[in-house]
Amino acid sequence: MTEQELLKLKNGTDIRGTAIEGVTDDPVTLTDEAVLSIAKAFCVWAANKLGKLPTVAIGHDSRLSAERIAALVTAGVTSCGGNAILTGLSSTPSMYMLLKDGFGADASVMITASHLPYQKNGLKFFLPSGGLESGDVSDILQLAARGEFPAGKGGTEKRGYLKRYAENLVEKVRESCGKETPLQGKKILVDAGNGAGGFFAELVLKPLGADTEGSQFLDPDGTFPNHIPNPENAAAMQSVCAAVKKHGADFGIIFDTDVDRAGAVSPAGEEINRNRLIALISAILLEETPNAYIVTDSVTSDGLTEFINARGGIHHRYKRGYKNVINESKRLNAEGKYSPLAIETSGHAALKENYFLDDGAYLVTRLLIALAKCAESGKDLLDLIKDLPEPKEAAEVRLNFKAGCDFKTLGARVLEELKQKVLAEKELSVAPVNYEGVRINFGKNAGNGWALVRMSLHEPIMPVNAESNETGGNEKILARLHALLKGYDFLDAERLIK
Repeated sequence: MTEQELLKLKNGTDIRGTAIEGVTDDPVTLTDEAVLSIAKAFCVWAANKLGKLPTVAIGHDSRLSAERIAALVTAGVTSCGGNAILTGLSSTPSMYMLLKDGFGADASVMITASHLPYQKNGLKFFLPSGGLESGDVSDILQLAARGEFPAGKGGTEKRGYLKRYAENLVEKVRESCGKETPLQGKKILVDAGNGAGGFFAELVLKPLGADTEGSQFLDPDGTFPNHIPNPENAAAMQSVCAAVKKHGADFGIIFDTDVDRAGAVSPAGEEINRNRLIALISAILLEETPNAYIVTDSVTSDGLTEFINARGGIHHRYKRGYKNVINESKRLNAEGKYSPLAIETSGHAALKENYFLDDGAYLVTRLLIALAKCAESGKDLLDLIKDLPEPKEAAEVRLNFKAGCDFKTLGARVLEELKQKVLAEKELSVAPVNYEGVRINFGKNAGNGWALVRMSLHEPIMPVNAESNETGGNEKILARLHALLKGYDFLDAERLIK
C-alpha cells in the first residue's frame, strides 16, 4: 500500500478503518496487507525506541474482526523477530497497565475501534511511557509504506491479564475503604453493551460485596445486538437508566466497547454523564487536594466552572480530544500547577495518580470508593454535586460541509469571520479565554447562555454546542447563529433552525 493510503487510516493517535465487507459505501480499508505492514512497522519502531526487539502484548475487544486482526498483528511482530503474547479479550486500559505490572511485555497493541459500528476496527499502541502521540503514528505508517523490515522468527504464547487488572482495582477499593467488602448491601448494575467491560461485574463488584443483579449485556458480542456500547449514545443511556429503575439499583455503570470511557446512573435512573460526571469526580479530587487544576474539553458548561471554582479548584478548558486534555494536564503539572484530572464530556477521563491513563474502569472505581465512604457516613453520593448549576437547555447541532470542499481551510475562515461578526453584535461577546473554535456568550435578551462553534477533529463537520439558562433560550441562540452563518454556500447552516 502507498503511504497516502496508509495515512488515511490514521485517526488522531489511533489506526481506524473498515475491517468487514458488506456494508454499502463502506469498502474494506483495514486489509490484511495494511494490518501486516503496520504491525511490522510498529515492531521496528518500538525496537528503535527501546533498544531491543520487543515482546509485544496483543489484546482485543469483542469485535467480529478481532481474531483475524490479532493473528495478522502476531504474524507481523514475530516475522520481524519480536515475541508476541496474546492476551485475548482485553480492555484498552489493561493493555497499558500490563506494561507497568511485571507482565513481561515491552510494548502492546490493542485491537479496537471504540464505539464505532461493527464493521470497523483499529489499533492502539502503547509503550511503558504511555500511549503514542500523533507524530509517532505517522512515523509508523511511513515505515509501513517503505516496507523495509528485518527477517526474524519470534515466539508466541497465550496469556491473559484482565483478571489481574481487575484484582488490582479490587485491592484499590479495599485499601481506600479499609474493608474487605465495602460495597456489601449495595446493588450496582453494569451495562457492558456486549463489549469488553462485562468482567467488571463478576471480577470487581462481586468480590467487593455488591449485588450485581440486573446487570445487562455482559457477554461479548461483536454484532452489538442490544445497543451501541457508548455512554454518549441516547439509546444506550436510556437502556441502562431503565434497568437501574427496574431493579432498584443503588448505582448504574455503563462502559464503551474497550472500557476507556464510562458513564454512571443515579438510583433514580438519571444520567451522571457529561458535566455531571466531571463535577462528581472533580468534587472527590478537590476534597482531597483543593486549589487543583481540572482540565476539561471545550464544551463544558459555565455551571461546571462555577462548581469547580466554589470548591477552590481552577477549571481549565482546552481543546477536544482525549490526548489534548491529557497533554495539557501534564503540561500544567510540569509548570508546577497541580492538575490531578484530564477529562472530556464524552467520558474519557485520565487521572494523574493512574499514569494519566484514559481508563473508564479506574474512573468508576474512584466513584465506588466515594459511594462506599458516603454510605458509611450516612450520606448520598449525589450530595457531592447537589449544588451543580445545570442549564435549562443543552443541544449539539452538527453542520455539514459540502462534499469535496477543502473543509479545513474553509472552516478556519468561517471561524475567524464569525469572531469578527460577533464583535459588532449587541448582547453577544466572544469569551476572553478559549482554546478551540469561537465560544460566544449570549446576554439575557439573546438566549441567556453560550455557544461554541468549532471544527471537528477529523470529519468535514462544524459542531455547534449551545446551552441556555432559560426555557426556549436555545432557540434564540441557534437562530442568532444561523443569521451569522447562513451566507456560506459550502456549509449547511440551515440545520440550526430545522
